[in-house]
Amino acid sequence: MTRTPWHITRTDNSLTLSRRLPAQFDVAAETVLTSGDPLRLAHQIRQDMWRKLQGMRGFSPVVEITATGPGSGQGLRVRAGGQVMGRVPSNAAGLIADVLENPGNRARWLRHAVRRRDKTCPETGPKTNNTPEIAAKFDKGNESVS
Repeated sequence: MTRTPWHITRTDNSLTLSRRLPAQFDVAAETVLTSGDPLRLAHQIRQDMWRKLQGMRGFSPVVEITATGPGSGQGLRVRAGGQVMGRVPSNAAGLIADVLENPGNRARWLRHAVRRRDKTCPETGPKTNNTPEIAAKFDKGNESVS
């Protein structure tokens, strides 16, 4: 079964992640986060928001991340919410704000969104000299005693 892809709309200083185009905010909440990879942040925020609001009939999440200053190191403004097909519950914006302001969520998002300089595994990357050791570890698991 194929799923509808997520639409990623980029401009000079913003990124919008949405299920439908055009992205529409019937309900939303905002917060500011320190810098990180906007796409990784958007996916993490979308997942947590969906977990909290999946019971809302016709809800389609949208996350918009905008750089707040000339450099990305000054912070990111996050607007999270989405489109609702039908009546928007009165507490929907509050539920989204709860997700955005949860300290545990924020810490996890920022850990996940750290911009990595070297995207290879530290143990098996091309600059390491321990490749034979790792291969030996894998071989040991497959050996049997006769």
